[in-house]
Amino acid sequence: MTNTLNIVPDPDTVKTGVRDVEGIANGLANVLADTYRLTFKTHAYHWNVTGPLFYSVHKLTEGQYENMFAAADELAERIRSLGQLAPMKMADIMERSRVTDLDVTPSAGDMISDLANDHEKLANRLHALIELTEGRRDPVTEDLATERSAFHEEAAWMLRALIAS
Repeated sequence: MTNTLNIVPDPDTVKTGVRDVEGIANGLANVLADTYRLTFKTHAYHWNVTGPLFYSVHKLTEGQYENMFAAADELAERIRSLGQLAPMKMADIMERSRVTDLDVTPSAGDMISDLANDHEKLANRLHALIELTEGRRDPVTEDLATERSAFHEEAAWMLRALIAS
């Protein structure tokens, strides 16, 4: 194997003026973990939902998992832009994530409620990341977290509206 293929990634020192890059990157990695798990869960529910709301839930979740899949890349690239390494092991994703699986196969209503709850968890985590960036000269991460929070808040609202009685 050539030397170019033996290069192992290491954290870098980035001199953009952002303070506490390790702490911010850790917060981003937590959000990335939740995003990755929620992307999978949303996709799995998308595949398996049944019942009278099938088409509505199927289409809504498709847009949501596509958005989150793209966001995962953006979050990981922000971590790298801060000179830190993004998570590289599924065990790291599972350990960091607050998104959990239900113990039983859920009904369509339970799927929707579960996803709404997870979007709210992620919005809360993003609010904490916004607070973490305060005073640390990192408007880029703050803007990213604000944008992602708006998505998750809207997703939770749309899901809850779907099952409102």
